[in-house]
Amino acid sequence: MMSNTTRTLIASALTLALALSSSAAFAKDPAAKSPPKTDHSAMTHADRHDSNEPVTDSWITTKVKADLLASSNVPGTEIKVETVNGVVSLSGAVATQAEKDKAVTTAKGIKGVTRVDAAALKVSAAAKR
Repeated sequence: MMSNTTRTLIASALTLALALSSSAAFAKDPAAKSPPKTDHSAMTHADRHDSNEPVTDSWITTKVKADLLASSNVPGTEIKVETVNGVVSLSGAVATQAEKDKAVTTAKGIKGVTRVDAAALKVSAAAKR
């Protein structure tokens, strides 16, 4: 089982990589303008995203994985995440139904996710740590 410190470090590294890759892509567009000022107080967590770039499947996958790794109630290293056209598929094994439910809820909270398919995410006694 991974410690909370290790999960936090992995999640931070993934978030940093995501931020750097999205800002590098933004920097390549010389015609890009500064975004208009937005009142973030009315936005939900799912509405926020670290870039002005469109939400892509790879961004969604990275964000879901980072949030799963940062969560203390989900074995993020045991869950595989794939995204196709905004549909997130979770697979692997978790120890309890509560862990599965938390993983699904976490994925649904990410901007750009249209649906979460957790049919391949199994609750298994063998997954107990």
